[in-house]
Amino acid sequence: MVRPLSCDLRDRVVAMVREGASMREAAKAFSVSVASVVRWSQRERATGNTQPLAFGHRRGLVLTPQREWLLARLAAAPDLTVRALRAELETQRDVRVGYGAVWRWLTKEGLTFKKKPACRRAAQAGRSPQARPLASAPAPDRPSTPGFRG
Repeated sequence: MVRPLSCDLRDRVVAMVREGASMREAAKAFSVSVASVVRWSQRERATGNTQPLAFGHRRGLVLTPQREWLLARLAAAPDLTVRALRAELETQRDVRVGYGAVWRWLTKEGLTFKKKPACRRAAQAGRSPQARPLASAPAPDRPSTPGFRG
């Protein structure tokens, strides 16, 4: 995994920009991207230092504040789909989240949706027992007419 460049390098690049060099010149002189020079300069103007932000920390679940509402909603309608739940969050709670965010929250809460045995689909074609042979079927009752082939 990539790690942030050193604060010493960041400080030298920003100092060069402060002294009057363009961002492109500073980027070329220190072999860094222009976008990095822009971000470091903006951070230095906003906070007074060029230290990188915290690295590698995982964000918490977005739907944690909505936990009580979600649990109540699922108790009222246990067969609600993930997509429907996402749509209700947006319309009723004004919370815009992706499908994956709802799915991750449900997984973290231990709420899974398993298919019931009664919901299984029909047997696959070609897997049913074979039909009886024609010879074993009873012959139809009909009068025999000489010379007639039916």
